[in-house]
Amino acid sequence: MLDATEVIKDLQQMRDEGHLSDALLRQAVKKIAKADPRFDWVGVYLLNDGGDELWLHNYVGSPTEHAKIPVGTGVCGTAVAEMKNLNVPDVTAVENYLACNPDVRSELVVLIRAGDDIFGQIDIDSSDEAAFNDDDDQSISLVADKLAEQLAAERR
Repeated sequence: MLDATEVIKDLQQMRDEGHLSDALLRQAVKKIAKADPRFDWVGVYLLNDGGDELWLHNYVGSPTEHAKIPVGTGVCGTAVAEMKNLNVPDVTAVENYLACNPDVRSELVVLIRAGDDIFGQIDIDSSDEAAFNDDDDQSISLVADKLAEQLAAERR
């Protein structure tokens, strides 16, 4: 299980030492991926300047052909379009699902946001059906909020 407090402390220390968002995003992905065996693929997508496409920043897991995802497409793009986190217990039931790996059964997408400003998202795939619960959503949201702080600071 992810210890969000530990990850946030680590990210804050990195911020205090002057690291920029690229380093924080990479660190967050690594820490989340190591935290739980249910997390088979963990990545961060950032919203492009036009706000119409998600670009893969970095990830831990099998390679994906989905380096760019239009807003509104798949689980990731739908989360941005609807401006909400999505916990999909069975990806085979999603009509516009973008399959990165045939073994994926469930997906959790947590927005990296500050208010209405969406910077991107943390995307987690699992080979287990219904792998994610409310605690996972809340823990990942805390990490996403810390990442949003850095991204917002850099954009000022």
